[in-house]
Amino acid sequence: MHVVATAGHVDHGKSTLIRALTGMEPDRWAEERRRGLTIDLGFAWTELAGARFAFVDVPGHERFVPNMLAGVGTAPPVLFVVAADEGWMPQSGEHLSALDALGVRHGLLAVTKADRADPGPATRQALARIADTSLGEVPAVAVSGATGDGLPLLRNELTRLATRLPEPDTGADVRFWVDRSFSIRGAGTVVTGTLTAGSVHVDDELLLARDGTSVHIRGLQALGESRDEISAVARVALNLRGLDRDRIGRGDALVTPGAWRTTAELDVRLRGAETTALHRNLVLHLGSAAIGCRVRPLGRETARLTLSHALPLRSGDRGLLRDPGEHRIPAGIDVLDPRPPRLRGRGAARARDAELAGGVPIERFLRADDAHALGLPETGPRIGDWLVRDQVWTTLRAEVVRVADGWLAANPVAAGMPVDALARKLELPDPVLVAPLLAGTALVVTEGQVRRPGAGLPAPVGEAVREIERRLAENPFRAPESDELRALGLGAKELAAAVRLGRLTRITGEVVLGPGALERAAEVLEGLGATFTVSEARRALDSTRRVVVPLLELLDAEGVTERLESGERRVKGRA
Repeated sequence: MHVVATAGHVDHGKSTLIRALTGMEPDRWAEERRRGLTIDLGFAWTELAGARFAFVDVPGHERFVPNMLAGVGTAPPVLFVVAADEGWMPQSGEHLSALDALGVRHGLLAVTKADRADPGPATRQALARIADTSLGEVPAVAVSGATGDGLPLLRNELTRLATRLPEPDTGADVRFWVDRSFSIRGAGTVVTGTLTAGSVHVDDELLLARDGTSVHIRGLQALGESRDEISAVARVALNLRGLDRDRIGRGDALVTPGAWRTTAELDVRLRGAETTALHRNLVLHLGSAAIGCRVRPLGRETARLTLSHALPLRSGDRGLLRDPGEHRIPAGIDVLDPRPPRLRGRGAARARDAELAGGVPIERFLRADDAHALGLPETGPRIGDWLVRDQVWTTLRAEVVRVADGWLAANPVAAGMPVDALARKLELPDPVLVAPLLAGTALVVTEGQVRRPGAGLPAPVGEAVREIERRLAENPFRAPESDELRALGLGAKELAAAVRLGRLTRITGEVVLGPGALERAAEVLEGLGATFTVSEARRALDSTRRVVVPLLELLDAEGVTERLESGERRVKGRA
């Protein structure tokens, strides 16, 4: 299917021409038909040379320019209409300015009412105006909707126009701009629009971009026919489940879940004007949306727009700015960055303009799915789910060892530097980036800690532990008292470091023994009778209750011994 929008001055015969081409009435409202004036968007369709054409007929009166823009905002080609008897008129110019601002590149000129006047002058004048816009040189056909003259040639030119249109991306993420919504008794909410990319299926889930509401497609129609699947480009009616009629309307968008991000602030490049020519409060038209925006100049051709509410936008989107007070369209816009950084301090706007001149820079860190959803280039190394600027990654690689070694030097008996702490020091968005940063260095990540393998105890701590080792060599189960440990400078952190390095075995709290203490205790207890008491174990181990009670509990937990109902214990595995 090919979707074509009309454009042109009021009363130049756009609706009459569509009626003659399709045999359908594009004006939907009784008032439109009574007054002979198109007020809102109209729709009609036909088949030409085996291809289906859908027409979006737009109003020509200056009061209804917002409606016109909702129609042309999502239709790639245009059928531009100029009347032979009136020639170029004010709304001809405004409509052409809108098409140029939107960057429309494919079109066809129809000079209507050729039965009333020589179409030559109007044709020459219109072609000259159109040639200076994004449309460039277009074919022209003189036609009369009243007599039918020229209609066969117009149909041929429409067919040729279709061959010049770019192939749609039917696998793209869906962003369906709504241009009409209504309800049908027994069916519920129905919305219509032009599907410019992607495909939709019955039972698909979509999200209302404005607030994230989940909706499902109950039914699909294209050109009045029910379908199970529709691919771009197409005029589509979606019967929605899960959304009331009053919650969706023109300017809303339905999007593929997870594939889009909404934004109320964006950096743009202007087309057709410089920022000095813009008022600060304008209306942004993009897709079928028309929302107020505040313009902050960055440079001569770049600006930051702050929208009255968020839209699902990507880098590369095109729209236009309209000045409703002056009834003019001062500029088109290309979205450069739909999630720009904050501007802080004097000179920030100028610096941002210079930054945008070199292309759209990604943030220091950007999730890959966010880059896709925002239409930003996936530049720089990809680390897991993250994209990182090249220079940022290089700087961090040089910095990470210095920061980690500095922390380890300041905390010599720690198990290691917590990964979360290192991530905060380096201002990383995710601790998962620490391990890749350390790859190829002498530092490793184990159990959530950054360590330097082979690192021993600081000299004072090592000497104190050696003193404990000498005492335990003489009396293996005579654990040093708390005051003895403090006198040696061995606190909880120092003991933990010695235990971690295998120099000591922690029994509980500040009760520590030498390495292999559990195995040696089990051997001694094996020599007792079938069962034994705590007192018997204490004497056999030549220790104290302070040590033996937690030691036996630890042996129980390790499955070496077990406590009987009598309160005695036995070594497991013995009869």
